[in-house]
Amino acid sequence: MAKSFYITTPIYYVNDVPHIGHAYTTCAADILARFHRLQGEKVLFSTGTDEHGQKIEKAASEAGLSPQELVDRVVVRFQELWKVMDIAYDVFIRTTDPVHVQVVQDFYRLLKEKGYIYKGEYEGWYCIPCETFWPESQLDQRLVCPDCGRPLEWLKEESYFFALSRFAEPLLQYLRENPECVMPESRYNEIYSFIQGGLRDQSISRTDLRWGIPLPDDPHHTFYVWFDALVNYLTVAGFGRDEEKFEIFWPHAYHLVGKDILRFHAVLWPGMLLGAGLPLPQRVFAHGWWTVEGEKMSKSRGNVVDPYEMIRRYGVDRFRYFLMREVSFGLDGDFSERALRERSNADLSDNFGNMIHRTLNMVWKYCHGVIEKPGDYRDPEWESLLEDVKEKFFLAMEQFAFAQALESVWRLVHFGNRYIDRQAPWRMAKEGRERELKQVLYRLVDCSRMVGLFLYPFMPSTVVKLWKLLGMEDGCKPVQEKDWRWGGGPECYRVREPEPLFPRLE
Repeated sequence: MAKSFYITTPIYYVNDVPHIGHAYTTCAADILARFHRLQGEKVLFSTGTDEHGQKIEKAASEAGLSPQELVDRVVVRFQELWKVMDIAYDVFIRTTDPVHVQVVQDFYRLLKEKGYIYKGEYEGWYCIPCETFWPESQLDQRLVCPDCGRPLEWLKEESYFFALSRFAEPLLQYLRENPECVMPESRYNEIYSFIQGGLRDQSISRTDLRWGIPLPDDPHHTFYVWFDALVNYLTVAGFGRDEEKFEIFWPHAYHLVGKDILRFHAVLWPGMLLGAGLPLPQRVFAHGWWTVEGEKMSKSRGNVVDPYEMIRRYGVDRFRYFLMREVSFGLDGDFSERALRERSNADLSDNFGNMIHRTLNMVWKYCHGVIEKPGDYRDPEWESLLEDVKEKFFLAMEQFAFAQALESVWRLVHFGNRYIDRQAPWRMAKEGRERELKQVLYRLVDCSRMVGLFLYPFMPSTVVKLWKLLGMEDGCKPVQEKDWRWGGGPECYRVREPEPLFPRLE
């Protein structure tokens, strides 16, 4: 039976301007989804937009629109970006979707029936832009938000609470028994220490907010946006509506998030699920932040990286490759266009693109574009390298170690270029050594096919182009075990006239 993977990004605040952080998380999720689909595994990949809260209410009022009219207009920012970035999601969820509203209310009823919801009064320092209450232990005398730096407001209001404090020990036990449920390790340690310090019950409703989902048993209250937003993962998986879908995907949920929202996903969300008696996600992976040439991104500095502009200048696959290769997923990274150009030229133009172009040029020149599998195509050196690369690549992908996965693939690329120089096929052609020439060229073409298999999740449009150059029109169909083996490609490659995949950037 095929494995199942439910891969999610956070739902992004709809009124934000999409930036490199949004692109980074979603690109990583897309790579995982494509990788597992390529193995013929069942995949549900979701992303979407968070469309409730005070900021939307205020922005709509200033624009002379209703909140729904505003979110309907601006949601296309994200939907269009994902098209441009080649993001192949299965579901784009909006928190204003009627089915999501129903699931949030049903989930609340379930928690209340189990005795984990109660009415009380909340007071504390609140950041309206981040929609987050902050304990005084995390504040200094300036009383500004630790995340965005804006002034906090003291709020005191009637509220419904989720009894999160009752789940501290069950959460710690789960963490001990599942050491990879929060990754990387530094984030696991952070969450474990945070829970050890004690948990407070979580306020889950507001009385001063109209643009939100009303509580089903007290419509004077609307749900706190994080309670609403987190439940989106259940909505997409079919909770309460599609039992078969839910059983297939929910036990295999993988959340990819930025480190700034890790506590919501690794403390509050698992606590809510425990309260409802539902399985916890397989893994929450928190990646780092991007700086820009050493400085934090901010609108005031004018250094927010626009994904649209980067793709316009450099192409989608150069941008996707750079995001995943430049820094280990989980660590902070620094973005600069100079670094993008240099890595793109070194890795994609001078190495990968060079190997492919040299190989196809020689097949076109010496074999009229047709190369059949020779009887003695096998080579112990190639086979040993391929097996080692495949093992390391799959292990890295299981750990969400995208940079390391790509690093392993480049061992094949470097070897291919060295092999061309060492074997000198042009000399074989000149000396009439046709049998040896066809051996060498078939190995190089099959190496090109294998590199394409590894790189397809990262650079899908480029690899589809490569497969067409190799005469493989259906290259991105789910692969069989034989496809990962040396010589597992077609018996005869009919290559097209070559064209550069990655011309050098000046």
